[in-house]
Amino acid sequence: MSDIQVKNSEKLQTVRHSAAHVMAEAVTRLFPGTKAAIGPSIENGFYYDFLFEKPITNEDLPAIEAEMKKIIDSREDFVRLELGREAAKKRFLDEPFKIELIDAIPDGVALTVYEQRDAGGRAVFADLCRGPHVANTREINSAAFKLMSIAGAYWRGDENREMLTRVYGTAWEHPKDLKAYLAFLDEVEKRDHRRLGKELDLFSTHEEAGAGLIYWHPNGGRMRVAIEDFWRREHYRNGYEILYTPHIGKSWLWETSGHLGFYKSNMYSPMQIDKQDYIIKPMNCPFHILIYKSKVRSYRELPLRWAELGTVYRYERSGVLHGLLRVRGFTQDDAHIFCTPEQMESEIEETLRFSLNLWKVFGFKDIKAYLATRPAESVGEQSRWDAALESLRNAIEKHGLAYDVDEGGGAFYGPKIDLKIKDALGREWQMTTIQFDFNEPERFDMTFIDSDGRHKRPYMVHRALLGSLERFFGVLIEHFGGAFPVWIAPEQAAVIPVSEAFNEYAKKTAAALRERDIRVSVEAGGERLNAKIRACQTRKIPYTLVVGEKEASEGTVAVRLRGGEGAATQLPPMRTADFISYIEEKINSRSLEL
Repeated sequence: MSDIQVKNSEKLQTVRHSAAHVMAEAVTRLFPGTKAAIGPSIENGFYYDFLFEKPITNEDLPAIEAEMKKIIDSREDFVRLELGREAAKKRFLDEPFKIELIDAIPDGVALTVYEQRDAGGRAVFADLCRGPHVANTREINSAAFKLMSIAGAYWRGDENREMLTRVYGTAWEHPKDLKAYLAFLDEVEKRDHRRLGKELDLFSTHEEAGAGLIYWHPNGGRMRVAIEDFWRREHYRNGYEILYTPHIGKSWLWETSGHLGFYKSNMYSPMQIDKQDYIIKPMNCPFHILIYKSKVRSYRELPLRWAELGTVYRYERSGVLHGLLRVRGFTQDDAHIFCTPEQMESEIEETLRFSLNLWKVFGFKDIKAYLATRPAESVGEQSRWDAALESLRNAIEKHGLAYDVDEGGGAFYGPKIDLKIKDALGREWQMTTIQFDFNEPERFDMTFIDSDGRHKRPYMVHRALLGSLERFFGVLIEHFGGAFPVWIAPEQAAVIPVSEAFNEYAKKTAAALRERDIRVSVEAGGERLNAKIRACQTRKIPYTLVVGEKEASEGTVAVRLRGGEGAATQLPPMRTADFISYIEEKINSRSLEL
């Protein structure tokens, strides 16, 4: 995928934008009466929004493609015109979406129109557009584009406005690039966490019970326990204490923190308890602050590193919900660090080191940092912002991370580092956040007694390393394509007797593995041996142990590795105790290889 991403050049974006206009011409030819809205280029493609008189389906896309190829082959010119406001309105008199766009353009800003003209110089299509475009449709390779899908989209993103039909396409400079992109999409489909989640029986969602809420099945639960146990152990080893806090709190908490002022649209409505408003929590920080304020704090106690796997609830529109990746209820890999100004830089360095080590354990090594600076609207003394930003930058540079500066991208309450990881397909995911907060210590009047006996404000850092367990789990599924490392695999081994006569030996073998906390199943049904092996391969179980007369008499197992047929996927026969030692070494070392 990295090669594909590199090819998203400025020239290619121009080709795609031009292809969107060609598609609009083709659609309005084939479906008279259609109203055109907007059609930009996007990463790896383009789209155009239309209001059709009659709905279209994906079955209509081949006809639109064919019409586009006719237009491309006719070699139409793209011609740029500048028009006055009234002339532009007259030009698009029957296009209400264009009229609305014209009215939204400030006075004094040039109104530009791009015409597509046939060989005789006649304008056959025109669009309100800033451009740029190719000079002629021949610059669009008719063998290197494809229409992909249709979807609904509200006009201007407003759910109270018209529902339009969005037609997506992709365009490239060469057919080989299109072929590579389609192959990439095929691999993305195979790794889709929603598909694999169902096939491997990991999780489900239930619209009838509430959209955006995740139900963890036993297999997913096993993985989650393995991840959480690792998470807790590593946090204790790295000087954290683990907290548990309530799911609801009185509304004054959210008024004091400021969330009701700037985050209310993402919070659920209050509930009445004893005539008081309570709100289900959208984040954990106010609760951690209350624990901090439960007694007077001294500089000798700092830094305090407090972590929580805290489940929170945030409102998301139903249209953006997406499996595990965009949900309404999720468990944050959350922590807050309270420290003195002198401890600030070392704490940031330590947090970044901890994060990088966690990602490497899970097999992610291609990591990039984004340093977000102070936005125009913000709180806190400039000296604190400067010191915090410098500590973030120093930590990034000390760890040798590539990074970009996101100017003005910090929250209003402090600068931050975002870490983005690349998965096995080269896709970038924003995961870790290390965020200063100059807002809540002030709002909650947090202090510590310094060595000079004076009350001072602690520095507060929000920190999520994995992000949320749900989103992390979705990324993990797609990164490994469901073939997880043995230490987190829901089923680490399966024992298959070659016939029912060896079921008891298979059960005895499995019991020996379970005594060592190895997640194992016994395939003791009446199916044929090959069918059982195929079923275990489909479930992506790392180790399949086949046992028969020879194994039962010698106390051994025949070990097959996940991945296919043939001797290359087998280990030499070994005694059960030796296999247990072998798999325990893989589990304890958290090996990514079988």
